[in-house]
Amino acid sequence: MHIKTGYIVSMLALGVFTSCETAEVPRLMGSDVVIAEGNTTYTYEYEIALDQPAPKTLSFDYTTTELTALEGEDFTASSGTVTIEKGESSALIPIEILGDEEAEQSENFWIAYQNGENVNIPNPFNAITLENDDNSYNQSDSGYTTPLSYPGFTLVWADEFDGAQLNTSDWNYETGASGWGNQESQYYRSGTSNCEVKDGYLIITAKQENYSGAPFTSARITTQNKQSFKYGRIDIRARLPFGQGLWPALWMLGDNITTVGWPSCGELDIMELIGGDGLNDRTVHGTAHWNAGGQASHTGSKTLPDGKYADQFHVFSVVWDQGSIKWYVDDVLYHSLNTTSLSAFHEKHFFIFNIAVEGDWPGPINSSTIFPQFMAVDYVRVFQ
Repeated sequence: MHIKTGYIVSMLALGVFTSCETAEVPRLMGSDVVIAEGNTTYTYEYEIALDQPAPKTLSFDYTTTELTALEGEDFTASSGTVTIEKGESSALIPIEILGDEEAEQSENFWIAYQNGENVNIPNPFNAITLENDDNSYNQSDSGYTTPLSYPGFTLVWADEFDGAQLNTSDWNYETGASGWGNQESQYYRSGTSNCEVKDGYLIITAKQENYSGAPFTSARITTQNKQSFKYGRIDIRARLPFGQGLWPALWMLGDNITTVGWPSCGELDIMELIGGDGLNDRTVHGTAHWNAGGQASHTGSKTLPDGKYADQFHVFSVVWDQGSIKWYVDDVLYHSLNTTSLSAFHEKHFFIFNIAVEGDWPGPINSSTIFPQFMAVDYVRVFQ
């Protein structure tokens, strides 16, 4: 059969041939995103797009799936159907983010797509990363507290940390990166970079940063030659750091360390914590060290039934007299030592507060360790 050229042109003009063409199905174009975790619950509008306006109404289902971010803890599980009308090229998917004030690693979850109608889904999921934004201490004041007086005792010295800076009439900064006898890895700095008084707390911060050849920085403060005590009740209300390789301590050394050395001067560890998963982040240790023809020590520990000592404030106490030292957490006795014949503990001792990083006891950090880490001290009080 022969068809004249003019006939073909006329048919094209009438659209006879083009009416048989099929429009290309648009492609769904999601993207991986990084968003701030935030401190409170909020709704994030995740945008999903097409590579071209929809030639007809289309739809697809979506669902969220936890990875390192957990449903009910970091975000609210979400699923549903998205419809994009003809001529439109994008849509918003609301996802509830559960922010918090806890320093932690950045975490992520998936948003997945399936069951597309009139749409091509070349990539069935994307990752949403919740970036940790808690890099300064802003935790709540929740937790145990103790009174300002006890029957038979008088408050003889206290620091409530209510000022604008560390009171250097009472406290010294110790600085350097010597390993401090324990193969520790931090450099202790002076000033507010790692130690500040703010909002009624002393806040010591351990950071992962290079400084003077050390991979971490922290702070160590003492009352040496300024405030020292023999006997009494000591209360320290503090919220502790957590994580593998962290080593916070609230402790005392004998005033005569410069003349008799350690351990003859005596060491009284009111609280030490060796961070890490499992029991470590919820166990504190109370220890005494002295010289008995060599280094001698006596230690006990207190483990929380759940959670960790970083979750809220606790009060770490010792009651020290001529015959014994007794250790308490939140007024619960967990350890005692008969000191009648231990001359080191019949002399004055001064305070040391610090966060060490790594060392012989805690070992190295690992990939789960989060920085910065904080030890917040609400008060230290001495009653005699």
